[in-house]
Amino acid sequence: MSASVRGPQLWAGLLQRQLTLAAVALLAAVGAVAGAATRDSQPSGPLPKSVPAPGGGWYSALAGPTRRPTGRRSACGHLITALSVGVAHPVLPCDVKVFIRYGKKTVLTQVIDRGPYVPGKEFELTGELAKLLGVHGTQPIHWRYAG
Repeated sequence: MSASVRGPQLWAGLLQRQLTLAAVALLAAVGAVAGAATRDSQPSGPLPKSVPAPGGGWYSALAGPTRRPTGRRSACGHLITALSVGVAHPVLPCDVKVFIRYGKKTVLTQVIDRGPYVPGKEFELTGELAKLLGVHGTQPIHWRYAG
C-alpha cells in the first residue's frame, strides 16, 4: 500500500476513535446527571426522629411556594425540577433535614436552596412540597430539625 493511500485511512481511523471517545464521555455525563437527579428526589433508609425546639415544641415561621423557575441548579447544587421536594432558607445549611408541619400534615424534607428573596417569608417551599402540605400563598408553618 502506498503512503498516499494510508494517509486518509490513518486520519479516518483517528477520527473514528475520537468520535467514539466523545460518545462515551457524553453517555457518562448523561448518566451522572440522571443519577444526581434521582438521588436528590428519593429518600433512603428509615426516617430520622424530629428534634424538638427549646421548650419541647416547634419553631414557627412564614412560608410560601417559590416562584423561581425549575430546570436550574440551586445555590446548594441541587437540580430543581417540578417534582423536587425541599425548602429554601437563607441561614440553615444546605442539605440539613427538617420536618415541616402545616395543619395536620408533616413532611420530612431538606434545605435545597438559598432564599427566600421575597419579603415576609422565612422559608420558600418547592411547588411539590407546597402541594403535599396544602400551602397556598404565604402561611404560618411549624418546623423542627430532623435528628
